[in-house]
Amino acid sequence: MSAFHLIETFLEMLSVERGAALNTLESYRRDLDDYTAFLATRGTDAGKATTDDISAYLSDLAGRDFAATTQARRLSALRQFYKFLYGENMRGDDPTGPISAPKARKSLPGTLSEAEVDRLIEAARFNASLGGESVARQLRAHRLYTMLELLYATGLRVSELVSLPIGATRTGAEMIIVRGKGGRERMVPLSERASAAMRDYTALRNAAGAFAGSPWLFPSFGETGHFTRQAFARDLKALAVGVGIKASNVSPHVLRHAFASHLLQNGADLRIVQQLLGHADISTTQIYTHVLDERLRKLVDEHHPLARHKKG
Repeated sequence: MSAFHLIETFLEMLSVERGAALNTLESYRRDLDDYTAFLATRGTDAGKATTDDISAYLSDLAGRDFAATTQARRLSALRQFYKFLYGENMRGDDPTGPISAPKARKSLPGTLSEAEVDRLIEAARFNASLGGESVARQLRAHRLYTMLELLYATGLRVSELVSLPIGATRTGAEMIIVRGKGGRERMVPLSERASAAMRDYTALRNAAGAFAGSPWLFPSFGETGHFTRQAFARDLKALAVGVGIKASNVSPHVLRHAFASHLLQNGADLRIVQQLLGHADISTTQIYTHVLDERLRKLVDEHHPLARHKKG
């Protein structure tokens, strides 16, 4: 089988068996096309490439000033590609096995303190409680408050949040089913406050007769039929400015990171946080290990007898 057909078979597997999104498939294709072009300069192809060829490719990426994170991502794509070929008996070996990834720790985006998140949520709740407003304005205020409560309670990706179905508000629900990347579903627990906010918001919506036929929890008149992540980010930044937090320090993604960081700071297990965030691989969640390191140091300082002796 030609190298072209090997790559096409691999991409078909990602699409059919793993439900990879179109953007993901296009990313893999770009990476493998670049790799194939490099191999051609060495007189070989993806089906015949050796460990030395792959090492040379990574060196070439470094020579082209690709970031270490990009090099690591390209190597990850090659690992999956050759693991697939080996597993399907299309190759007798996996040439990526002996190769180490470029050393580059993922950086953690800025986060917010628990006090700052409280200020945001309390401001949104206050705005939602104001009387004497027009129905449209009340709905907008309740929508923002509900989205904030949900995001901080669950750590959803913003794309998952804005596309929640109206069925997520069913009475008595303590969990919601979220469809994440690659069509993977996961169960996420709801806090009492988040559940109450959803019920109050949908009750107001129903009383106003707004979007009665919409399948979305947060509907809009836009092309998608639901509130957009860009509009949510805009409203969130405006709220932040009102409580004295820089707009540049706040985004839906920052709140997702705050959810994870605050859980770990308060004793949650990294594997549990991985499940809640919908990370397929624990390595993605390990950007939070600095939170665990800090917690461990604090535990040692507080409870180790030598540490207590030093303080005395």
